[in-house]
Amino acid sequence: MKDPIQAREQGVAWSLLGNLALLALLAAAAALLLPLHDEAWWQSPPRPLRWWLLLAALVAYAGLCLAFLRRADGHSASRALAASQGGPPVLVAWASQTGFAQLLAERSATMLREGGVPVLTLPLDEVDAALLARTGRALFIASTTGEGDPPDHAIGFLRRVMPQAPALPGLEYALLALGDREYHDFCAFGRQLDEWLRGRDARPLFDRVEVDNADQATLRHWQYEVGRIGGFDALPDWTPPAYEPWRLLSRAQVNDGSPGAPVFDLALVPAAGPLPDWEAGDIAEVGARNSSARVRALLDELGLEDATVIDGGDGKEPLAERLTRMQLPPAGTVAGLSAQQLADALDPLPHREYSIASVPAEGEVRLLVRRMTRPDGSAGMASGWLCDTVLPGQSIDVRLRRNAGFHPPPADLPLVLIGNGTGIAGLRAHIQARIHAGARDNWLLFGERSPDHDRFYGEDIHQWQAAGWLARIDLAFSRAPDAPAYVQHRLQAAADTLREWVDRGASILVCGNATGMAPAVDDVLADVLGEESRDALRAAGRYRRDVY
Repeated sequence: MKDPIQAREQGVAWSLLGNLALLALLAAAAALLLPLHDEAWWQSPPRPLRWWLLLAALVAYAGLCLAFLRRADGHSASRALAASQGGPPVLVAWASQTGFAQLLAERSATMLREGGVPVLTLPLDEVDAALLARTGRALFIASTTGEGDPPDHAIGFLRRVMPQAPALPGLEYALLALGDREYHDFCAFGRQLDEWLRGRDARPLFDRVEVDNADQATLRHWQYEVGRIGGFDALPDWTPPAYEPWRLLSRAQVNDGSPGAPVFDLALVPAAGPLPDWEAGDIAEVGARNSSARVRALLDELGLEDATVIDGGDGKEPLAERLTRMQLPPAGTVAGLSAQQLADALDPLPHREYSIASVPAEGEVRLLVRRMTRPDGSAGMASGWLCDTVLPGQSIDVRLRRNAGFHPPPADLPLVLIGNGTGIAGLRAHIQARIHAGARDNWLLFGERSPDHDRFYGEDIHQWQAAGWLARIDLAFSRAPDAPAYVQHRLQAAADTLREWVDRGASILVCGNATGMAPAVDDVLADVLGEESRDALRAAGRYRRDVY
């Protein structure tokens, strides 16, 4: 089939020729009809001013038509340019009934472009199997309309492309499904598209994100994941979270001497009021801040040490306070701006997401944070703030977000928990929830680097096993001197046990790295259980993932 970019360019060209031909035909018709009229045609000829107004209207109409033609041609040219810059573009394909999915696709594409990532944006009906086969990465934003139907324009893709069985092993993708839980077939088309892509051997970069009635928290999660795809550190949120102040109770490094980056266990409580409710699997959205040293250096450079700015309402706040929440500009780029101009010119810092490692019965929110580093060796924006800058007793901006797709499965059935690295945080909360529910049929598989330094929550795990809350534990350490292994190796070695647990109705929860561990575990599940059984577990909600 014809390439979508070429097809659109040819369509614009034919549209231009068609419009010119129509204008020429109208002009010829007017010239032929003009001799049929004499001066008596108008009882009162227009005044000269009205002739000028008529001419102005004609020029305005012609200009408007030309602007639309140029805009269409510009869209096609920008797509062709995106496809030619910086290697293969990320395909952003949308299926929209009301325009909302298209808007989100355009926002996602703009995010990637601002990060220097080439993008090709197309409606789903302009995507074919050949384009998918040569695409390395893609984002799909798909609405569901009516009773589980695709948007009208996407029916062609459903009937023309999806019946085919093209192999897509080279495609990595992410999918945002839009729907409304008031309808029985919630996000049905997005789910259908996701299963079709998985069935063609395409690899999900992270699990499908389902949005109920334009929920802003879920859309922030999608933006957060797209930012990770683009490798961005500080793009502003589309809709900033409504943070509440929390207080850092304690912070302790839990992997002294590890060959990996430092990892810290943090405990937080609300700065005022009661502890809110949440479930195992939920997420903490954290609003990071710049260190006072960085802010002070910028204010000294600009000579604005004591300046105040409007705080968004009728009051004022110190510029220094505002700058702690904003993306600071490079040195020397904002000289000459007033305090208010500087504050208005900067974007807010984006949020960061962390799995909650505790349950409400423990009386605190616990997070497990790895201090990340930038290429220049400096600490990451959020992890540096949480691990180095904020002190116990000080305030942290936090919002708890529901993550229904990773909530606990039934407590009366077995549970297999698989994770690596800081993914143990999400699994810890599930184990605690199982303990409170009296469920003992739990199997933990966990992997990290060093057996001597990276046993996160090791004391808790030992106590749970001793008390009978963990029926089985399989640990894997990639830097172990005697038997190095990853968590997927432990799962493969326990194939018979895995089949037996699944036959007894076990659910499988996976939490951790999306690019290494999660795909490898997925392959083991397909190998041990069979692809159809693995996919059936996913469809039944018995195989869930929270990966990053």
